[in-house]
Amino acid sequence: MSLVDTNWLQENINNVKIIDCSWHMPQTKRNGLNEYNEEHIPEAIFFDLDKNSKIDTDLPHMLTDQNSWKKIMEEMGIENKDQIVIYDNSDVISSCRGWYNLIYFGHDPKLVHVLNGGFKKWKKENKITNNKEVITKNSIYLCKENKELVKNKKEIDENINKNDFSVIDARSRERFEGKVAEPRKGLRSGSIENSFCLPFGELINDDHTFVNKDKILEKFKSLNFDPSKNLVFSCGSGVTASVLALAYSLINDKYMPTIYDGSWSEYGRI
Repeated sequence: MSLVDTNWLQENINNVKIIDCSWHMPQTKRNGLNEYNEEHIPEAIFFDLDKNSKIDTDLPHMLTDQNSWKKIMEEMGIENKDQIVIYDNSDVISSCRGWYNLIYFGHDPKLVHVLNGGFKKWKKENKITNNKEVITKNSIYLCKENKELVKNKKEIDENINKNDFSVIDARSRERFEGKVAEPRKGLRSGSIENSFCLPFGELINDDHTFVNKDKILEKFKSLNFDPSKNLVFSCGSGVTASVLALAYSLINDKYMPTIYDGSWSEYGRI
């Protein structure tokens, strides 16, 4: 149950921890924290995707270290037993990156959910919101890194010849095919050799909900990758790759999300 709908959250709002993981592309000139301070789902805790990533790197949104993650969770008041619902107000469905991070650091995948349709759908349905400050009480949190759920550039390069796993890129076809310039400076256009392209937006409806499972299955089957191999998702900076990982988990309940963390921000460097 990677996804929960707005009615489910409304009914269970007192039994879950809610995280607002809104993050926006720099060119949108939007600020997730400012928007959260203006309005959010009651008792939602803000998760800053930039600040809560690895800080001693110039690559965006890289996974932080285990000790830092433990501190982040404890300051947010998250406990290992907590059932968590993550939402966003973002066009890139950034809540899925929060979902991936939690699973990577050992939170039970059965307890981590993304709100289907996010804040946009919640508001459209006139469900309750407020701008009250959320006071958290520090918790004790135990982390366990699932290191097999992340790939680095060396492993991606080696796989071009080994072909142990399939790489699926969530960027637009124009970016994947090198027909347009990358939005980040210092990156060449193009894609990882032998990788597949499935733009994440093709799996998202206009109301920010995921398309149905049959459509998701159809989209993945159209790529003609070897279904016996593991799937590794990539994108520009590791955010929309997580959207594809969550989508695939909806049609393969045994799949554990695996991301090339550096994505094209690392691989495409000039």
